[in-house]
Amino acid sequence: MTYLSYGDAIASSIGLNVASQHANARHICIVQNSRTESAYLQAIQELSSSPLNLPETIISEEPENAMREIQGIDFLVVDWRHKELAAAALRNATFGSRGAVVVCRNGIRALRGREFVRRVTLPVTGGIEIAHVAARNRNSGKTEKGKRRWITHVDQRSGEEHVFSI
Repeated sequence: MTYLSYGDAIASSIGLNVASQHANARHICIVQNSRTESAYLQAIQELSSSPLNLPETIISEEPENAMREIQGIDFLVVDWRHKELAAAALRNATFGSRGAVVVCRNGIRALRGREFVRRVTLPVTGGIEIAHVAARNRNSGKTEKGKRRWITHVDQRSGEEHVFSI
């Protein structure tokens, strides 16, 4: 999911659209008005190297209203150049039962007030913050039946698989 205003670069949105098709997921873009929507959809079609299914769009000048309509967000990208709009989107986002991955462009330390599983900040192009935001109703790592969750990690250098129980 992305939030764009008129004239913004759409390269990241094209990438998200391609990824959503490979993952059989929904890609939703919130735009401010119908002028922005038509420019956005036209740019997606012109700049895509292959024919793509166009992303869903929601027209809303206030992203908090649009965010209330969308349930179970797994991946969210916000541009912190539009600080008020991005903050409103983050405040009103309803993440999936396992939390979500949130990417904040052009802003470091933009993700405040949320519980994180893991977070990394990259000081490139204005700053990129990537975080796995915890679900609001976490139950200390236990599943509904009281069993623990297993997390696996494969070391890319050695090929070793590490398994953790939480």
